[in-house]
Amino acid sequence: MPTTLKTGRGIYTIASAAPLGRATGSVVLTLSLERADGIERVALRCRIATGLIGNSDSDSPEKLIERIAPWLEREFEQTREAALKSIRTERHLLEISFDPTNPGPF
Repeated sequence: MPTTLKTGRGIYTIASAAPLGRATGSVVLTLSLERADGIERVALRCRIATGLIGNSDSDSPEKLIERIAPWLEREFEQTREAALKSIRTERHLLEISFDPTNPGPF
């Protein structure tokens, strides 16, 4: 079941856009945000320290999206603008890191 975000720009669906990546001490979740009318699609990555996730049952893409969605909804405008700028000017996906110094929704 897709997760939705209610934003000032409309309803967006948030979904995993790639398999969950694993690196030393973190997991990388690639997200796709698509407006309900299909007019806009934005992608970004979230690097999450494994120490913030907890047990291995909670590191599925779906469970991580459930935890990130309320934070992303609250920070939507700023995150959307940064993601679009990163794609257009730097030619790569925005990566947001969640770690002990910046736990975000974790």
